[in-house]
Amino acid sequence: MIDKDFDLTRRSFIDHVLKASAGAGMAAAAPWAAFAASTAPGQKDRVRLGVIGTGDRGRTLIRNIAKTRNCAVAAICDDYEPNLTKGRALVPAGTPTFTDHRAMLDAGGIDAVVIATPLHVHAAQTLDAFDAGVHVWCEKAMARTIADCSAMVKRAQDRRKVLQIGHQRMFNPTYLNALKRVKAGEIGPVTQIRASWHRNNSWRRPVPAGSDLERKINWRLYRNSSAGLMTELATHQLQVGNWFLEAPPTRVIGSGSICFWKDGREVYDQVALVFDYAGGRKLVYTSLLNNARYGCEEQIQGSKGTIEPELGRIYQEKPPGVPALRKMGEDVQAGRKRPVPIGGATWFPELPVTTPGESLGWGEFDETMLQFEVFGEAVRSGVPAPGLLRQAYHASVASLMGEEAMDSGRPVDWPSLLVEV
Repeated sequence: MIDKDFDLTRRSFIDHVLKASAGAGMAAAAPWAAFAASTAPGQKDRVRLGVIGTGDRGRTLIRNIAKTRNCAVAAICDDYEPNLTKGRALVPAGTPTFTDHRAMLDAGGIDAVVIATPLHVHAAQTLDAFDAGVHVWCEKAMARTIADCSAMVKRAQDRRKVLQIGHQRMFNPTYLNALKRVKAGEIGPVTQIRASWHRNNSWRRPVPAGSDLERKINWRLYRNSSAGLMTELATHQLQVGNWFLEAPPTRVIGSGSICFWKDGREVYDQVALVFDYAGGRKLVYTSLLNNARYGCEEQIQGSKGTIEPELGRIYQEKPPGVPALRKMGEDVQAGRKRPVPIGGATWFPELPVTTPGESLGWGEFDETMLQFEVFGEAVRSGVPAPGLLRQAYHASVASLMGEEAMDSGRPVDWPSLLVEV
């Protein structure tokens, strides 16, 4: 892609973000969107980033950073040589490389770090970076414990540094448009969100034969280093839930199990939770690793309709329904075979709404690239984009509440002692 094409694509993307985030209540609901749309990064004086962790995710981030106009990778770090070698292939020759993040911080020459390492080391690396005087962009979830999440927020505030967490849906025009249409009342009051992230694979990565690297490579499968599905997947959708329901949950109940992949892992491969929100509203969440039929989705449900942001569609309810006997007659005439409903002429079958819905528009965009441009401008000015950290902090806390509820088998209330963001 030539520069002119990139400029047009980026301008189109920003225009969609602006259009989606305009309207009543949107400035308060997504204050970072206006900040993002107002950024006009130049090509000089790029913010220098040191990337800690050059595994699959870290390399994806390096590719996104390369698309920005205001950030550049100035150093990379990984304590696993195969990952470091792959990282070197993505950055200019001569880019400093390190196997210890503290050595990279001591060497200087960077304005901020990007952390894409296993969850249990996020907090320590973030605190080290703040103590070294640089800003932090960290992958979600924030940390392995709520206490560590709080410590990261507190240290950022104490050091007056930017802490931004990777929740890219907050920059996606389709999600912003979905929120705008919810706020416009198009689906009525939202009383429930059904969210799921279903996959059909083991989540296990190959380990070199004869090595002792199982827990290092498959860190997502072990309790010391991860909360599994809750911190690696659910945190994204809990952020969406908190965002659309305009507050964090008040409590959660849940059940988790190692149901299918009985291969020595310690984290659940199947989870089911109910998050309560003020006013009796709920977020019902499931995630599993042995069936991909329903994939990843949030179904945002109101009295007048449903929005599914991942599919980019809005569905309107169309009452009244057709009485059961008439429906059965119509099915017989049409040759459709369904179970015979039990009930009389006044009973209405509870069949799904099958209207095709309406597109929310705008397709896929590189919201991760925009995230980094926003981070670059925040680092340059020393002022965080408004609202981002609060969303990320609450999403991480909610995901860890869910883990606690499943482990204990009892309801867990929203913590009373959190850092004010």
